[in-house]
Amino acid sequence: MKKTRCFWVNMKNPVYVKYHDEEWGKPCHDDRLLYELLILECFQAGLSWECILNKRENFRAAYDNFDIDKVLKYDDKKIAKLLLNEKIIRNQQKIKASINNSIIFKRIQKEFGSFNKYIWAFTDNKIVYESCDIRTFSQLSDKISKDLKKRGMTFIGTTTIYSYLQSIGIINAHTKECFLYKSDKSTVL
Repeated sequence: MKKTRCFWVNMKNPVYVKYHDEEWGKPCHDDRLLYELLILECFQAGLSWECILNKRENFRAAYDNFDIDKVLKYDDKKIAKLLLNEKIIRNQQKIKASINNSIIFKRIQKEFGSFNKYIWAFTDNKIVYESCDIRTFSQLSDKISKDLKKRGMTFIGTTTIYSYLQSIGIINAHTKECFLYKSDKSTVL
């Protein structure tokens, strides 16, 4: 039997289908993966998520498998190398933001014990259930974006953060037609 998925999934792209089925909207508590997805979401600003997803393995290779301690040491030489890498998004502002945001991410880890504790505290460790066709930002994404900007992050506007919250499962936003749809009115924010 054929599974019905969210309308935005490009069924011709197995990478996208796998991401939708196995990752998107599922609660993530692993700081390494939370970090990777945040950096990728920042690169996605102004582009499609499918574009970023198609380059994800290239980003992993270029960014030392998103080893934050290595990324923190990136210098002008490494930035120049990334700018020459045709397999990733070669936007100097986004590359510099990724390094800056890594510094802030690390500070948050130190302050809260983990980024996971920080990000999930915004919903008291609860999942927000809603359909992905409702909006592209919310009061929650506004609040988190504002806090991250205050801490010094860039390329993390409310729409980027909303998308990030969906990708890490804080917001479970599968459409009602999707085989992964779940609804729990007690946790809708």
